[in-house]
Amino acid sequence: MPKPVIVFAGAVYPGQFGPLCDYLRKAGMAETYFLTTPGHRQRHQDKGAHILAFQPDGPITGAQSYYYTAKLERSARIGRGLLLALREFQKSRPIDVVVAHSLWGAPHFLYDEIDAAIVSYVEFPSFHAHGWDPAYPPDLSQRMSDKNTEMLHFHQALRSDLVICPSHHAKTMFPPALRGNIEVQLEGLDFGPAFAPPPGPRPFTIGFSARDLSSAKGFDSFVRIVDRLAREGFDARFIALGGADGSTYGYEQQWVQRRYGGEVADFCTHLMREFPAAAAVLERPGKLPYQDFVRELSQIDLFLYPLRHGVANWGLLEILGRGGCVIAPDRGYPAELIRDDVNGILLPDDIGRWLDTIRALRDDAARRARLGRAARVLGQAHTLQSVAPRYMTLFRQAMDNRTRRLGAASKPCVDG
Repeated sequence: MPKPVIVFAGAVYPGQFGPLCDYLRKAGMAETYFLTTPGHRQRHQDKGAHILAFQPDGPITGAQSYYYTAKLERSARIGRGLLLALREFQKSRPIDVVVAHSLWGAPHFLYDEIDAAIVSYVEFPSFHAHGWDPAYPPDLSQRMSDKNTEMLHFHQALRSDLVICPSHHAKTMFPPALRGNIEVQLEGLDFGPAFAPPPGPRPFTIGFSARDLSSAKGFDSFVRIVDRLAREGFDARFIALGGADGSTYGYEQQWVQRRYGGEVADFCTHLMREFPAAAAVLERPGKLPYQDFVRELSQIDLFLYPLRHGVANWGLLEILGRGGCVIAPDRGYPAELIRDDVNGILLPDDIGRWLDTIRALRDDAARRARLGRAARVLGQAHTLQSVAPRYMTLFRQAMDNRTRRLGAASKPCVDG
């Protein structure tokens, strides 16, 4: 059987599927290409000639012409540029599958316009489905804008030959009628070596690690826990890894702006004002270069991941895959990964239970090590090498779906 020709599409490279694209090509499993914007292609052209460029039909960063349809407009600019590039590509090479990010590789202009199966990757359909903290709600304008994003994703779930979501939790956010065309598969990661804490005496370290210090990631819950421990004199080092500014999966940054009128920079600064005992002890180095980030991870004895809202947290999986000992909520996405007291600890949203478990784990290094070893085993099921065969099965499934769809469309109608 000849290798399928698979084109990944996204305005950002490596982005969501860059490593998978490169791996499938290097492993000889498929003939892959990655279509990205000219700037990203230029920055990464050393990765190989399979990194190609498409030109969006206008600017895709910054404000669009109408606030309420901004993501639709950006997606249209991306989608039209992508369609033209794929048509040009097909003049010299047939394409079996196009794998497109639902927003940054928006495929909705491709349906019935190119000769390829179309796979859409949707992280989650909308913030309405994803959820946010009621303490920091969206305003009417944000809710209205979100409806258009949901509409775009529902259309892709209906028209794509296959949709991939990163978790079962994400899949449940779609209406039941659309779930039959959705498969679950998280992208593959490269975890590197297991944690090896530096030798010598050092304080017991409790950490939080996420892309952003946001309400959705549960940073405010982490701060409350640190505040309680600090006020009772708990002997530990506390550190939070992640950015305090930038976009998040919630509306807390806008809430801070509305409440303080610019006096407070971000949600993290707000929390430090609200919880001074935590502010006095919590290290916040901000975004770090990757190697520095990994070095800090290796010095954390116990990770708290009190996730509020999320559908697939790569930061959590990286901690587990490197052998970290984690406490997480007994609901949502973490409960898909973690088995309680096997490869981590799952707890209800009860701060007393979290505090008791933290105290117990501090005094039980053997239990922490056992949980970390099992977490490392879990991570190996999510490496690129492990997930690549599953992705190839999904891509062939999409090709079969397209063949059946075209066959059904070509059958003549017979009046009863």
